[in-house]
Amino acid sequence: MASSSQIPPAFVRLAAHPLRWRLLTELAESDYRVRELVTRVGEPQSLLSYHLRLLRDGGLVTATRSSFDGRDTYYHLDLDRCADALADAGAALHPALRRGPAPCAPPVDPGRSPRVRVLFVCTGNSARSPIAEALLRHRTGGRAESVSAGSRPKPRLHPNAVRVLHDDFGIDIAGQRPRHFETVAGRRFDYVISLCDRAREVVPDFPEHPRRAHWSIPDPAAAGDTDQASYPAFHHAAADIDTRIRHLLPVLSANRS
Repeated sequence: MASSSQIPPAFVRLAAHPLRWRLLTELAESDYRVRELVTRVGEPQSLLSYHLRLLRDGGLVTATRSSFDGRDTYYHLDLDRCADALADAGAALHPALRRGPAPCAPPVDPGRSPRVRVLFVCTGNSARSPIAEALLRHRTGGRAESVSAGSRPKPRLHPNAVRVLHDDFGIDIAGQRPRHFETVAGRRFDYVISLCDRAREVVPDFPEHPRRAHWSIPDPAAAGDTDQASYPAFHHAAADIDTRIRHLLPVLSANRS
């Protein structure tokens, strides 16, 4: 019987399979529904569902029901969990290979390259997308042009979106107002990222075909009837968005350098 030191770490066993590695690389770019993964990977749904279940059991992939169509499920790659698993796998091979997570690289200096332009979209443009807009601007010190808009904008920002950014990140967006897609129509963007399953279905086309990604994040405003009841959901959503922003930064840097 092989000793524990002779058995590859769980991450290595999971990621070494060619199809699972392909699924990981696809989900590293965006959240997808299984039928979209079938199209992108070119394998039958039954086979993909089996391997997605293994990745979920291994803690690398999570699944959430679509808020647009409850029959759909979005799959999401937990990049922080992957980073920890990779570090543990290196340490299992040799202690000298233990490393902390690599620092996220900011977008390139705008003095040496044009600023990257990112548009975040959701339905009401009152919670998730303005949070993402503010956090990208905050994390890059304004070196990225960050914009948000909605398909059916609300009259004002949700008070808890304003509150959570102020309390958790020291960001003030109290003077901001939701805007409609039409206000940014015709503008050039490098990335268009949807955070709402419903808005994803109606995002318009933009010039020069920006890269598209989807972050399936539940609407925190739906968590309670009062601001106080929903605030924990806003705290969770902002933390999730901030994690995804941190993972986006090296991608923006790599694609603009």
